[in-house]
Amino acid sequence: MKLILAPMEGLTDPIMRDVLTHVGSFDWCVTEFIRVTDSVLPDHIYQAYCPELQNGGKTAAGTPVHVQFLGNNPEMLAANAVRAAELGAPAIDMNFGCPAKTVNRHRGGSVLLDEPEVVHELVKAVRDAVPAHIPVSAKMRLGYMDRSFMLENAHAIEDAGAAWVTVHARTKADGYTPPAFWDQLQPIREALKINVIANGEIWNNADAKQCRLESGCQDLMIGRAAVTTPDITQCIRKDTDEALITWNELIQLQIRFLSGPYKKEINMVGRYKQWLGMMSKHYPEAKALWNEIKRVKALDEISQQLKHHAQS
Repeated sequence: MKLILAPMEGLTDPIMRDVLTHVGSFDWCVTEFIRVTDSVLPDHIYQAYCPELQNGGKTAAGTPVHVQFLGNNPEMLAANAVRAAELGAPAIDMNFGCPAKTVNRHRGGSVLLDEPEVVHELVKAVRDAVPAHIPVSAKMRLGYMDRSFMLENAHAIEDAGAAWVTVHARTKADGYTPPAFWDQLQPIREALKINVIANGEIWNNADAKQCRLESGCQDLMIGRAAVTTPDITQCIRKDTDEALITWNELIQLQIRFLSGPYKKEINMVGRYKQWLGMMSKHYPEAKALWNEIKRVKALDEISQQLKHHAQS
């Protein structure tokens, strides 16, 4: 069973990937999408989205980081994928799942699922351009407004030469509202020869088991639950819903997060509060800490409070 950390815009950035792979046991992660329009992006853009390229394409914990692209220009997607591979990306992923209105309005992400022939063209352009030893994969939803082209899109991705496809078990119209329709992944899995990875609404070990049962998929991509409960991969691998990480260990992770080098202070404080707010849904200690620091704006002050908690 492979467990993968999902690409989540504004959430699984390099610092979060560092923290979650430090404590979790992911087989690989995927970057937030890099939008491609009409040019080859400068190298500093790749370094910003994926600083792990300077570490052999891996996080500090040794977890590979695949680079994800979003766009509708086959030539430019291919050229940017080649550059990412030259810089050390271990794999390239294509985004056909993003439901954001702005992205869809510019003909990117899940809106392309109404055009399976375009999905095929884009994946094929990248696969043909990237060196053969670099895997190319794609992430899709069940469809845009409905599931009319569900199997056509899956076949389009496979026929274009993708090594695997990850399927978020909802349409764009479904958004992120429960439930995820795991059973709809089974016909996709049965129709394809390549591996199908299940994604969507997997919050704990019980969900992981049910998803695998209903979808027939062996491998899972974990999204928001990895941020909310950082030990989820350990729980799934050890087949338990009991917590496998202490609050003190989580405090140490939070201190590690705040020491990350990639963001300005104001952004770091906001990102940290976002994470703490998500964890407060699962950990009573996180909710209490949130009440302590919710009005604090200085990074040093938050760090000092965390260190105080670590010592108490």
